[in-house]
Amino acid sequence: MRVLLGVTGGIAAYKVAIVVRRLREDGHSVRVIPTEASLNFVGRATWEALTGEPASSGTFENVPQVEHIRLGQRADIVLVAPATADFLAQMAAGTARDLLGSALLATVAPVVIAPAMHTEMWNHAATRANIATLTARGVHVIEPGVGRLTGADSGPGRLPEPEDIVTALYRVAEGQSLEREQASAEAPWGDLNGVRVLISAGGTHEPIDAVRFLGNRSTGQQGFALAEAARERGATVTVIAANVVLPLGDGIERIDVETSVELAAAVTHAATDADLVIMAAAVADFRPEQVSPHKIKKSGDGGITLTLVQTEDVLASLVAQRSAGQVIIGFAAETGDSSKDVLEHGRDKAIRKRADLLVVNAVGKGVGFGDVPNTVTMLDAHGAGMGVASGSKLTVAHAILTAAQPLLAR
Repeated sequence: MRVLLGVTGGIAAYKVAIVVRRLREDGHSVRVIPTEASLNFVGRATWEALTGEPASSGTFENVPQVEHIRLGQRADIVLVAPATADFLAQMAAGTARDLLGSALLATVAPVVIAPAMHTEMWNHAATRANIATLTARGVHVIEPGVGRLTGADSGPGRLPEPEDIVTALYRVAEGQSLEREQASAEAPWGDLNGVRVLISAGGTHEPIDAVRFLGNRSTGQQGFALAEAARERGATVTVIAANVVLPLGDGIERIDVETSVELAAAVTHAATDADLVIMAAAVADFRPEQVSPHKIKKSGDGGITLTLVQTEDVLASLVAQRSAGQVIIGFAAETGDSSKDVLEHGRDKAIRKRADLLVVNAVGKGVGFGDVPNTVTMLDAHGAGMGVASGSKLTVAHAILTAAQPLLAR
């Protein structure tokens, strides 16, 4: 597929480099047309290095090839991301003041736009009218997400995550509709105003000796995405981070822990003031019974035997001790086995744990953990399905919070 990608002058242009990489990895050819304003954010060399193609921006560049017409004619699909308020006005007016504007007028291929701007600009009557005009002409609009914007501002207008943009582009290429499919687009801004949210994230380390530990593959990315999404929706957020090296956004309280014992103590203390508790951390089920204060040395050719004891079931303890009106969400990271699949194990856990919501996801090497898309199924305390979410960690986070919001209103 030949993708013509227009990049306009918003700071979110840096995220579009990931879109290009993904499209190239999927085997598509990409030609980028950056506007002159966009080059203040991402340089021409970046686009040319990522695509292996020229990244012209002026109408009078490469005149003999008549690029201002040919680029639009040859495209199988056109994407504009980010699409600024100014460029939306240009598109709606049908002007051809630069190479991108000319190419858009010369194409009959499907056109997809991903607007990105401050909330006030997105909600302005002129922008809404321009979006309506473009939609009436058949342009496909990816609704902006709710999130952190330039500076200290947050709200609707954030460029969707690169994975969501690529997914939307493929849907249009396959002849499908976009109609507000993204969970982040459906998330009401401010629906968690005044809600105190406690989130555990990451994976615990259980010491064997002064050097070694038992751990797991959790990186904390889903938990941190939940924290960011909750803050974006107006909540007061505290995160108990177990061995997470990722940064957190401004205004989020962070408490770092290492072991399951430390996590249990921190969560139990912080939960007393929380309206919503989300246990997204991968807490070890077992820990060594004895911990050596020194590094255990090799001795001959033999191995060592570790005796493991069960750790506290923190989620079960929270459910048993919760205050009136408190909503608790747990996570079940499962692999499935010869007896039951991932969802069956998740249903058993939902019934056993009795949390208000249990988020079940398949995990393993390269699945679930880390910088990869996520797919989860949400179950109630009886094991009944409450929805499925798939996409980037932030998209899944918003879907979980959207499912939690009615529970908070009970």
